[in-house]
Amino acid sequence: MQSSNTRSSNFFQAPQSVASSVAAFLEPLVIVLTYVLIAFVLEEALTRSSKVLCVLAFALTFPGRNRFIQRPLESCVDIFVGWMYLVLVLWVCGALTNSLHLFDGDVVFLWLVLTPLAHWILALVGRQVLLFGGVQRWSRKRVVVVGATQLGWRVANALSHEHLRNHELLGFFDDRSDDRVYKEARSMLKGNLTELADFVNSSSVDAVYIAMTMDSQPRIVKLMESLQNTTASLYFVPDVFGISIIQGRLKDLNGVPVVGLCETPFTGTNALAKRLSDIVLSSIILLFIWPVMLLVAIGVKLSSPGPVIFKQRRNGLDGEEIVVYKFRSMRTPDTDGVVRQATKKDPRITSFGAFIRRTSLDELPQFINVIQGHMSIVGPRPHAVIHNEQYRKLIKAYMVRHKVKPGITGWAQVNGHRGETDSIDKMQARVEYDLAYLRNWSLAFDLQIILRTIRLVFFDRNAY
Repeated sequence: MQSSNTRSSNFFQAPQSVASSVAAFLEPLVIVLTYVLIAFVLEEALTRSSKVLCVLAFALTFPGRNRFIQRPLESCVDIFVGWMYLVLVLWVCGALTNSLHLFDGDVVFLWLVLTPLAHWILALVGRQVLLFGGVQRWSRKRVVVVGATQLGWRVANALSHEHLRNHELLGFFDDRSDDRVYKEARSMLKGNLTELADFVNSSSVDAVYIAMTMDSQPRIVKLMESLQNTTASLYFVPDVFGISIIQGRLKDLNGVPVVGLCETPFTGTNALAKRLSDIVLSSIILLFIWPVMLLVAIGVKLSSPGPVIFKQRRNGLDGEEIVVYKFRSMRTPDTDGVVRQATKKDPRITSFGAFIRRTSLDELPQFINVIQGHMSIVGPRPHAVIHNEQYRKLIKAYMVRHKVKPGITGWAQVNGHRGETDSIDKMQARVEYDLAYLRNWSLAFDLQIILRTIRLVFFDRNAY
């Protein structure tokens, strides 16, 4: 007989899908097979060193990620980032063991180029199999939603827009009259709660999603009891959408199930990966751009009297104050204690300052902030302290954006929300993009933002 702690742990062990199980072995296997195939075509023998390389690559990538459910562009970026990290690790291992010379250059080069391509083709084929093949037909689930509310409609909308579209929504059940239910769900009402159990049995319903408000607890308990005589899977959707959920997940707190609602995405290995990528990329970038920074510094000094670097106190991780560096673009910094945002045709901006602001060259010193650990390359843009005190009282969940380090660029900026925020609506839109970044963070997402930022630097005509 299992103990209560064992049963509680099992509660948090999500079963792995067939696609995930296949991907776990297939992705690392493709890496090995690609190397073996290239060596065979080039008529190169598989030496002992090559075999060790294949075993090491397999071990480092097992289990493989399930990319079959990703969109093509998302999987492409994800595969590229993952492969670059693996190559870096293997190169470091080879350099430390002084064994890089043991491998054939042509085989290794083709392996580096063709493996991510093979992975992407595999992801595309697997996605099409799941979307249009026989797997989807026999695994399609018939579902109903209890609660024709806004929450219930969100659940139904999420099911209908799922990547693999393997849910068939049969309708809603609710005790309220038609004029009280959510209007979009009104046409799909199937009956009241007393009729649900019979409908589940007669219509071969596979899953029931209960999306009722928390004040309906007695009704929920009674409903769960009536559904236990059916074979349908039961899911309870807590009504927590009134708050901004950041990295929401289930946790096991010594046998007690806990729902995390607002948490930084940068914990554990994520924090390490984020920090290492910041240090490596910032170091490389500074190595290449220091001549540009020197020229900009000279230009700032010649354009108007004053310091080359403008320092401003802003809120960083967990709201702590940090000092952010920028090349000075205005004739004189604010000295009256009032922080005024730059506006279009701002008379304080010098002609050279307008150029470096338009091209984002004024923000190059912030890579030093990244090396210091106060900022990240990608993250919510830091605002002046006085602005944070103003907007935290006006915009819901405004301070949640400080769950991560501020960034040189961010998801809001590459979606057109850079520069002056002269209204609450503009700041609200920027905050919504920042929160979306926190919810969906990944290294691939960071790379996507960096690439879009580079494009904006050369083609954005709205910066000032």
